[in-house]
Amino acid sequence: MELRPLGRSDIRVSAMGLGVMTFGAQTPQDDAFRQLDMALAAGVNLFDTAENYPAPVLAETQGRSEQILGRWIAARGVRDRVVVATKVAGPGNAAGDMNHIRGPDRRLDRANILAAADASLKRLGTDYIDLYQVHWAERPITTQGRTRFSHLPDAANLTPIEETLAALGELVAAGKVRQVGVCNESPWGVMRYLAAAEARGLPRIASIQNGYSLLDRQFELGLAEVALREQVGLIAYSPLVGGLLTGKYADAAPIAGSRSAVMTGFAQSRFTPKKLAATAAYVELARSRGLDPADMALAFVRQRPFTTSVLMAASRVEQLEINLRSLELTLPPELIKAIDAIHDDQPNPR
Repeated sequence: MELRPLGRSDIRVSAMGLGVMTFGAQTPQDDAFRQLDMALAAGVNLFDTAENYPAPVLAETQGRSEQILGRWIAARGVRDRVVVATKVAGPGNAAGDMNHIRGPDRRLDRANILAAADASLKRLGTDYIDLYQVHWAERPITTQGRTRFSHLPDAANLTPIEETLAALGELVAAGKVRQVGVCNESPWGVMRYLAAAEARGLPRIASIQNGYSLLDRQFELGLAEVALREQVGLIAYSPLVGGLLTGKYADAAPIAGSRSAVMTGFAQSRFTPKKLAATAAYVELARSRGLDPADMALAFVRQRPFTTSVLMAASRVEQLEINLRSLELTLPPELIKAIDAIHDDQPNPR
């Protein structure tokens, strides 16, 4: 497994990581342990979770993903071999208000961030987090599924990015966090974090975790240049768009037991006519070259020059085994050109 630098830090992460969003809900602990064992054996060292996982987000299951990951690390004695990434939740989210996490005043301010980090450390059963990320911005931004920018006057209590970064800096200074990152951010937001770090001597963000796939290449419209020039690499989530790019969905009918079946909004956002049409084109291209569609989709994201790591997410160990197979594949330039042709014809379908 290729190891890549995490930003400008001395941490090196695997080109493929494992997201554990399903652990504790769709994925029971025994299957989760099998997935984690398989991933580690394949050379994966980046394991990504969040304080609000698993999904679907429910008060009764909140925190289980971190707990399961922590139990596995302790049981296997591999803390020094893995890079643990988790996230602090901001206010609001498409998944619901999540008032069960620190109540209705959950923000990205100092008090919330310090409390969230301590709770995650306890659930993970570790003394430090390798990569601590802001899960989403307080302000509404286009990277979270919006098709156009709509400016809303900033609320009086909107937490300044400088305050958020200063709180993260306290965690770094205390030895509780090694590196910090952002998720679901915009080019403006990333540059503000970088400017605040330089101006105030605060930790520099090492990564940005955003969605990126054959069906969603919006990262390239502004963030790709930032990622390359500023060395803030992409940790790409949803590279298979919830399984859509595997080619297993011949129509818009969710498969029993899948995220599309248990999360209605998840299904509605993926099974649109335009996405199904573009998916069919990518699936046909892969199969015409004798490739598995999922392998092609994962290899494409992994090979992008701005990508640090691609997060796989599997509800069952059999799915992870298939995803790991893509590590053996390198897409030739002529295939990349054919992929780009489909994208140019059907860019970022909604």
